[in-house]
Amino acid sequence: MSPSATRAHPTRGQLRSAWAAFWCGLLFAIVNLYWTLGGTFALETVGGQLARAVVERNPAMMFVLAVTVLVKLGGALFALALVQPWGNVFPRWLLLVCGWSGTAVLVGYGGVLVGAAAALEIGVIPAPPEVDWTALRGHLYVWDMWFLVWGVLLGLAMVGFTRRR
Repeated sequence: MSPSATRAHPTRGQLRSAWAAFWCGLLFAIVNLYWTLGGTFALETVGGQLARAVVERNPAMMFVLAVTVLVKLGGALFALALVQPWGNVFPRWLLLVCGWSGTAVLVGYGGVLVGAAAALEIGVIPAPPEVDWTALRGHLYVWDMWFLVWGVLLGLAMVGFTRRR
């Protein structure tokens, strides 16, 4: 094992990936907070019943959005726990389990949805006539891709964390 693999302090690359994952999660949470507080910009790129429920201020949807904000904020802060001294209060095994599980969920969810939307967009899978192309492209290029990118960034931070101790 190389000396850098056992360092107590994160490298610049590890810091960058953790901070990038933090900002990715934080910005995602801010978008959800904006919708929770009544904003409607870009909801057409989400589409369907979800967008309608937000516009109609459906109480159940507002609750789900508020919880989503908290989960995304927690995920953003988690990335920093991998590289900041305050992260040492958590057992290493817990950070490893949560980090790799989070990476798998984000990459898996984002990857499957991006792949499915891309297959529809390029015609590999025939699109039904009622498809909402604005929402499909919003998910392909923004929302689902955001999950995928966040997962990759968290995965890079996890590689650094796993090697570091």
